[in-house]
Amino acid sequence: MTRRRKAAGALAAGAAGLLLALGTAAPAHAAGYRYWSFWESGAGKWTYATQGPATARPADGDAIGFRFALSEDSADATRPTAAPGFSAVCADVEKAPGTKRIAVVVDYGTAKDAPAGETPPEDSPTTACARVGTNGTAADALAAVVKPLRYDSSAMLCGIAGYPARGCGDAVADGPAPSAASAAPKPAAGDQDGGGPSAGLLVGGGAVLALGAAAVWKSRRRA
Repeated sequence: MTRRRKAAGALAAGAAGLLLALGTAAPAHAAGYRYWSFWESGAGKWTYATQGPATARPADGDAIGFRFALSEDSADATRPTAAPGFSAVCADVEKAPGTKRIAVVVDYGTAKDAPAGETPPEDSPTTACARVGTNGTAADALAAVVKPLRYDSSAMLCGIAGYPARGCGDAVADGPAPSAASAAPKPAAGDQDGGGPSAGLLVGGGAVLALGAAAVWKSRRRA
């Protein structure tokens, strides 16, 4: 084996070792994340939304839901406890030209899911019928019936009606550890459009590989 090949092999092994260390030392995966998940109605039940409220455009007669909870990932996310019943929520709201009606369910979760020092509102879950323009988004519907809303700089929905007062998709260190196959949760906001709280780990791993590749290239130039 040439000196160049030995150097390349050593650097690749070092990069792999650093990636392994990052994966085993990541504390953010200990239990899950506290965040607002976003749900859409379908066949009489809640379905985890595949896009964020800022881009989802429900039709007249649809229902949308938001649930604050501690969840391991999107597959583990807790649904709103109130059913997506458009007929009951919007029974007294007539459709007007140029508008659509959307049933909005907001479930603030339980005391177990609340951040330290905070308590979910007692009137949870709440329902309201939003009337928005025909091109209105789910975020528009939420804003029409609940205030204030709090977003972070990446448009992730952090708080509804002042709850929680702080934090946004925070990792929780205590509790049961998620399975190795579980994915990071989707944010529930103007995106659920982000890469999830664990995206930093993946970026960090990519940086380690990039640095290793650069070092190998330099060693070949010297050889």
